[in-house]
Amino acid sequence: MTKRVLIVDDAAFMRIKLKDILEKNSYEVAGEAENGHEAIEKYKELQPDIVTMDITMPEMDGVEALKEIKGIDPDASILMCSAMGQQSMVMDAIRAGALDFIVKPFDTERVIRALDKVNN
Repeated sequence: MTKRVLIVDDAAFMRIKLKDILEKNSYEVAGEAENGHEAIEKYKELQPDIVTMDITMPEMDGVEALKEIKGIDPDASILMCSAMGQQSMVMDAIRAGALDFIVKPFDTERVIRALDKVNN
């Protein structure tokens, strides 16, 4: 069964890049969000199998959104996306329940490995 993914990133070009990688590798993009608040609303609405969550976003960052989503659904599968140099925030996210993280710029093989790992 095709896994449905919610892409959360404030940069449109990053969402486009990730969507392209996912669709070429048999994942379905259930929806997209630009910030943490939107991510929570879309999560409740779409019930995706996996969420890719950017860490640094306006209004509400990815770590806060992760905690909120985990509060709604403790079984939520969330992968964090971060630029280099955000290790402490990545560690906060992992402690808060993120399953893995993907470093930007996205490497297709690394993205798919992380998603496949979450899938099993």
